[in-house]
Amino acid sequence: MDNLGGIIQKAVYLGVGLASYAGEKANQKLAELRTETQKLADEMVKRGEMTTEEGRKFVEDMMNKAMQQPPVEASPDTRPSEPRRIEILSEDDSSSESNQEVDKMRQEVHKLQDELRRLQKD
Repeated sequence: MDNLGGIIQKAVYLGVGLASYAGEKANQKLAELRTETQKLADEMVKRGEMTTEEGRKFVEDMMNKAMQQPPVEASPDTRPSEPRRIEILSEDDSSSESNQEVDKMRQEVHKLQDELRRLQKD
């Protein structure tokens, strides 16, 4: 029975330690976020894109949003097992007008390429 009590005590200590570590990491990330946000706001104030008051409010808003939103992490279970399918739609009704425009543009490109080659030779 003595051994069981020691195991339970170690499990409790492990849980407390993990919670403490997670709290420290969260505080560290928040401090980094505040620093980076403050740098961004200072840079925008320096460039005249916002006032000092707007910069202060921007930093406060960003910190409030960071505190409210849980981190979004993709767990292995939520990842799709295959790539996302993309449906490509094409119009079968090709008008002769658009074909003529494409032909005109191709001719123009060929002319420009020929002129470029000629200029490179000179």
